[in-house]
Amino acid sequence: MSMSLPRMIPVRQTFERTRVDDIPAETKRQLVALNLQSKLLPGQTVAITVGSRGVTNIAAITKAVCEHVRALNAVPIIIPAMGSHGGATASGQRQVIEDYGVTEDYTAAEIRSSMETVVVAETEQGVPVHFDKQAFGCDHLIVMGRIKPHTMFVGDIESGLHKMMLIGLGKQAGASIYHKAIKQFSFDEIIRSVATQVLKKCKVLCGVAIVENAYDETGQIEAVLPQQFYEREKSLLAQAKEWLPRLPFPEVDLLIIDRIGKNISGTGMDANIVGRKFNDHAGTDLDAARCKRILIRGLTEQTHGNACGIGLCEFTTQSVVDAIDMEATRVNCITAGHPTAAMIPITYATDREAIEAALQTVGLTPPEQARVVHITDTLHLETVSISEIHVPEIADRQDLQQMGEPAAMAFDSAGNLISLPHDA
Repeated sequence: MSMSLPRMIPVRQTFERTRVDDIPAETKRQLVALNLQSKLLPGQTVAITVGSRGVTNIAAITKAVCEHVRALNAVPIIIPAMGSHGGATASGQRQVIEDYGVTEDYTAAEIRSSMETVVVAETEQGVPVHFDKQAFGCDHLIVMGRIKPHTMFVGDIESGLHKMMLIGLGKQAGASIYHKAIKQFSFDEIIRSVATQVLKKCKVLCGVAIVENAYDETGQIEAVLPQQFYEREKSLLAQAKEWLPRLPFPEVDLLIIDRIGKNISGTGMDANIVGRKFNDHAGTDLDAARCKRILIRGLTEQTHGNACGIGLCEFTTQSVVDAIDMEATRVNCITAGHPTAAMIPITYATDREAIEAALQTVGLTPPEQARVVHITDTLHLETVSISEIHVPEIADRQDLQQMGEPAAMAFDSAGNLISLPHDA
């Protein structure tokens, strides 16, 4: 006889919703304010970085940047900048950004994808500074990237323009050696020392910083001069943390996630949100959430089989494992110095079997009374499903709205859970 499982209730979360409505206009307005024409000569080439994360509106922002460069009589060149992602191949990295809509046809700009680097300097720690060869061959560089909390490291700056100069433009060669250096020196030491050399040696024209709100929408676009990178990124990181979405409850027995992927987060699921930033398999006092167990049900199409982060969960299904590109996952996790992120969790044939097994490992709580949260992914947390035990807490929460009555978990005929609806 099947285990008695908790009944689930759909709820809607409300977050702050600052949003940029006219993406091209705001991008151009920000760039115009920098008066870049004083630094450009007609016909000069300007490299523009595009990363592997699923940045909302990245194609529209990239196109607007390219149009502004052309308006200044210069030539935009798009550089896929993503460390070892895309299988650590030039064609794979080009495919990643094209899947996001960043194509030559759409942007009217050439894409130059390569894994080759040049060593432009050495840091004070003796670390060689690798830099994308194609970008280095251009006359100028615009560093474009999303500002957000890093999934592993903590500092005044975490993931953003500095990380793009460090990991994105370092390609696999740079990403590999920097992640090794971070094991010996601090994250802040390495990211600042490498960025200092890139800013000095690599003709950085400006940065385009993107901050997203809790609804996976563009909340802010800011063009930044090189000398302002550190202070502005520090400030924008504080804003990004404030806008970060969250689980409806911090204490969770079982978190069920429909999909993970590199377009969602560097670790497939954002470790800041699920509470696995400081320990792969346990929430700490520093985490915003403490999930005893996590079940992963699928991979995004855009991740192309890269299941980096699968090792942060305890349970999954055979269909997920079958969808993994083991080589792409291994390359990414070894380059990042995070081998546990590629480890395969306990695997079951169906979701129902995995859920029943997981609920046997959460302590003395009867399964039907377990604190279960079901989400699409860590980018889309407006509509989630929670177990019935949470009902008394909803009444006191202005940010939570119950959208239906408690009902049994919905499985298909094969014993797999019905995914939550999602917009992207």
